[in-house]
Amino acid sequence: MATKSDFTEQEWESLQKGVTGAGLLVSLSDRGFFDTFKEAGALGKHMAQAKQASSSELIRELADTHGTGFGVTARPEEVERETFAALQTAKATLESKAPDDLEPYRQLVLEVARSVADAAGGGEPAEGEAITRIESALR
Repeated sequence: MATKSDFTEQEWESLQKGVTGAGLLVSLSDRGFFDTFKEAGALGKHMAQAKQASSSELIRELADTHGTGFGVTARPEEVERETFAALQTAKATLESKAPDDLEPYRQLVLEVARSVADAAGGGEPAEGEAITRIESALR
């Protein structure tokens, strides 16, 4: 199993940004003022649980992420573009450097996206579409 030290700074940044970006992308796909707080809380809670419970060292280190990798004023289009670029880079990096960690990474990203979608009641078509696009990016 890989650890943070197995990756360059840029590769690690892509791995982190893919996870947090997936959560943000789902949150931004159907914005509501109070929903945003619930969804941010779900993202943080899911990361804390992964940090404690994952059997993968890589996932535990990724879950120890502080911040999102996006600025406070990032536009939805920017979050979308950068998230999908990060997911593509993360997937390629894991395929070449740590193939055993690719599936746990996929699971973390999708679980984060789903927990954010479910935080405020879930079921919104735009959130479902965002999750489908994230799943496609990770195939």
